[in-house]
Amino acid sequence: MRILYHHRTQGRHVEGVHIRGIVHALRDLGHDVTILSFPGADPEHEFAPKAGAGTGRLAGLVARMPGVLFELLELGYNLVTLVRLRRAIREQRPQLIYERYSLFLFMTVWLAQRHDIPVVLEINDSALVHRVRPLKLKGLARRIEGWCLRRSTGLVFISSYFRAQAEQAYGDIAPSVISPNAADLGRFNPRRFDRERLRGERGLHGQVVCGHIGVFARWHGVDGFVEAIAERLREQPGLVLVLVGDGRTLPAVRALVEARGLANRVILPGRVPHDDVAAWIACMDYAVLPDSNLYGSPMKLFELMAMGVAVVAPDYAPVAEVIRDGQTGWLFPRGELDACVQRVLDLAARHDERDRIGHAAREYVVRERQWRNNAEQLLSLLPLPEGV
Repeated sequence: MRILYHHRTQGRHVEGVHIRGIVHALRDLGHDVTILSFPGADPEHEFAPKAGAGTGRLAGLVARMPGVLFELLELGYNLVTLVRLRRAIREQRPQLIYERYSLFLFMTVWLAQRHDIPVVLEINDSALVHRVRPLKLKGLARRIEGWCLRRSTGLVFISSYFRAQAEQAYGDIAPSVISPNAADLGRFNPRRFDRERLRGERGLHGQVVCGHIGVFARWHGVDGFVEAIAERLREQPGLVLVLVGDGRTLPAVRALVEARGLANRVILPGRVPHDDVAAWIACMDYAVLPDSNLYGSPMKLFELMAMGVAVVAPDYAPVAEVIRDGQTGWLFPRGELDACVQRVLDLAARHDERDRIGHAAREYVVRERQWRNNAEQLLSLLPLPEGV
């Protein structure tokens, strides 16, 4: 089947991992997939060149742009989509259009209907959820979103929370599946790594390592977690935290670690290339996700589990859909940081439990949460050929 994958992202961060995962899985299933990206984006190459001064100034200008103007530009992107997608349809004659849904973007569904091409939308964002940058044109965004969700061939939601919100707000939406994120088992395979050598090189030999991989953002709660556990690390002298990533709260975490004299107990490597993430996970005995949100499906959750590293995580619905407490990970009541800290400290002394549940976590990903599973789910939304 000829498939056209359309998206309106830069594809440089976690969205690029997701795009590559789906595209490569569809190709592995024998389909011919072409990506139509935001102009200048190239998600098939993981490490885009650093932005030049002009690009940096443009990004800064966009970040400071008033919300209404920014949203009007998003709406105006439909004209860009009209020109580029119409040409792609004419030249490639796709049999399916798969789109990573973006707010205010309706042109893909409209063109697909006009050309009688099935269109499946992947819902990672919505006008219905709380946003860091509040919507100014919320009513318009919701009307467009409802129109798209009712007129698509099918919908892929990354969590049941998203689907429930959409059904409540928009009524009779298109057929859908719940398809959380996934992991690339070729890359995230513990057998690829010499664990003891890696731990030795990073000064972790003989330690119990609890790790974290991800953006240091407010909604992940790493800063609050480090502050809460700092005074209690003495209860587990052999425990070391390895917190990999970068973001807005990292400077505060570094300052706290330095002020408390915990540089040998809390390791902060900063941001690492995605190619190096698995090697850091290989050093971990278990991991922690201090916080999340009501609707997200954290990518790193699946990559950790694929490496046989089980996770202590908050019991938000999308997380609880993946982790079964005491079976494929450990859940604590969301927002209760003390419970999170206590579970992390208790597990430092439970080697057998960490190994058993880590093994079960990897088996779950192997069985249900490879990118191939996601590709098969989205294809199940297509109508069967006549006579089948």
